[in-house]
Amino acid sequence: MIALIQRVRRAQVDIQEQTVARIDAGLLVLVCAEHGDTAVQAERLLDKLLALRIFSDADGKMNLNLLQTGGQLLLVSQFTLAADTRKGNRPGFSRAAPPAVSQPLFDELVARARQRLPDTQCGLFGADMQMSLINDGPVTIPLHIPPDGVAS
Repeated sequence: MIALIQRVRRAQVDIQEQTVARIDAGLLVLVCAEHGDTAVQAERLLDKLLALRIFSDADGKMNLNLLQTGGQLLLVSQFTLAADTRKGNRPGFSRAAPPAVSQPLFDELVARARQRLPDTQCGLFGADMQMSLINDGPVTIPLHIPPDGVAS
């Protein structure tokens, strides 16, 4: 799975001018399932998201994780994270898992996140969404959990 993690002061997802998800301080995470991904990658991604120490402690050092700060989590499915731009000017998305695979994985990630962080918010899979956010820092971190499970 591919994720783009953004530490935010607030973020929101709108669909047809209706707000469907909103968080205050926490993490906005864009998520893409790739071919070969399973629930194992979803669980490893969630573990990493909740443990990643990217929030400032009392000394201003990135030393706290989402749970320690009481922050919120917003998950948004985004297949374009798998874009291949090596050739030409039109990105290819063949690395992204098809919706029949990626939607259940995204739903699994959201369900597991809500077990550990009940107020987890999410966008609507496959919808045309508009997102607004205030990135805090700014802190934006790419994360890749390949099918072999080793994060990079």
